[in-house]
Amino acid sequence: MGTVTPADPHPAFLADKGGKVFLAGHRGLVGSAIHRRLLSLGFTDVVVRTHAELDLTRQADVEAFFAAELPRYVVLAAAKVGGIHANSTFPADFIAANLQIQTNVVDAALRCGSVRKLLFLGSSCIYPKFAPQPIPEDSLLSGPLEPTNEWYAVAKIAGIKMCQAYRIQHGLDAVSAMPTNLYGPQDNFHPENSHVLPALIRRFHEAKATDAAEVIVWGSGSPLREFLHVDDLADAVIFLMDQYSGLEHVNVGSGSEVTIKELAELVKEVVGFQGKLIWDSSKPDGTPRKLMDSSKIQAMGWMPKVPLKEGLVETYKWYVENVIAQKNK
Repeated sequence: MGTVTPADPHPAFLADKGGKVFLAGHRGLVGSAIHRRLLSLGFTDVVVRTHAELDLTRQADVEAFFAAELPRYVVLAAAKVGGIHANSTFPADFIAANLQIQTNVVDAALRCGSVRKLLFLGSSCIYPKFAPQPIPEDSLLSGPLEPTNEWYAVAKIAGIKMCQAYRIQHGLDAVSAMPTNLYGPQDNFHPENSHVLPALIRRFHEAKATDAAEVIVWGSGSPLREFLHVDDLADAVIFLMDQYSGLEHVNVGSGSEVTIKELAELVKEVVGFQGKLIWDSSKPDGTPRKLMDSSKIQAMGWMPKVPLKEGLVETYKWYVENVIAQKNK
């Protein structure tokens, strides 16, 4: 599947820092990191729009935007995202909004005639529930999905296939990247629908602030998980925009695993909570192991740089200076 397009007469992405880049979803965890990275690298024409300025689910608006702006590059980091609860409560919203966003953006990128390259961002939830570990790219569509977020996953799989179809039929240089579990500044720390890492940061911080004696965490702590700092993903996105024009999607992970128990102990240390950590093993553990096989991107020459502890220190600092500071206003 990894066919590469013929030699392109155009300059590579990193040699074209004056080229107009449309970054969709610049306010989210992923988009904000890509935005920071593009600006720090010296890209001078990065175009962004808030949801209020441009609703990507509205086809006519997206087509008019592309016709007016004529971007040379597109990074599609916009998506409707949420935890298990949100996915199971609003399945129609998750499948419809994500299908609309990616269909409108990819199609408009082709129609406007100016786009040289597009990168679509997916998620590790595209893979079957019982995929081999570490999960290789070719395990896509080899088995049933995790039912709790299949609406989102099916939309993201359709996005990968759409990029492939537009490459095959129209020659659009559209590539897809599938990141593992991400964390970092701008993460979602909401009490109801945050993921495991920001949830642990929030709970240990609250316990420290109230001098609680203990923090109870669900499960045994034995499942293995992989985490990638969002700045490393941003770096990988730039790398793929510059270096990769293959048909197959590319996994982006850290390649290193940590047990939930080790993670909780590390967060406890970073936050400075002095109390006890109690495991409630009557509660479910979830999947025993989830690790992505990132050997493909690593063989191309990309490697993650941010160690987990260093990334956690920075993320906790951001949480205190932004989320907590906002609350205390």
